[in-house]
Amino acid sequence: MVKFSYTILYVKDVPQSVAFYEKAFGLKQKFVHESKQYAEMETGETTLSFTANELAKSNLPQGFLENSRSNLPAGIEIGFVTDDVPAVFANAVKVGALAVTEPKVKPWGQTVAYVRDLDGVLIEICSPM
Repeated sequence: MVKFSYTILYVKDVPQSVAFYEKAFGLKQKFVHESKQYAEMETGETTLSFTANELAKSNLPQGFLENSRSNLPAGIEIGFVTDDVPAVFANAVKVGALAVTEPKVKPWGQTVAYVRDLDGVLIEICSPM
């Protein structure tokens, strides 16, 4: 049996990303390595982690496409569920997220919005299904 355990975002500055996710989404630090190259956030059952690009490069010798706001987002998103999408969206933008799509009610009744974090990672903010 396999269980989904975590997602790791490769970022330029781990402490800066931790601070952003705390301010934007109210997440709390679970673990920050003394090297400041790796951190984990408390998100419930699944962990959201950050790894510095330099550390990721040591694990992936053939390289990878770094996240950047100057490029289109990668074909992946992380999602946060909330009962107040407009408020979370507005707060995320206030603390530095890049607005992509304003909150909109979808045909199936769910409210959905998109932002990009400091490194350009695409984030969906949505109401419960």
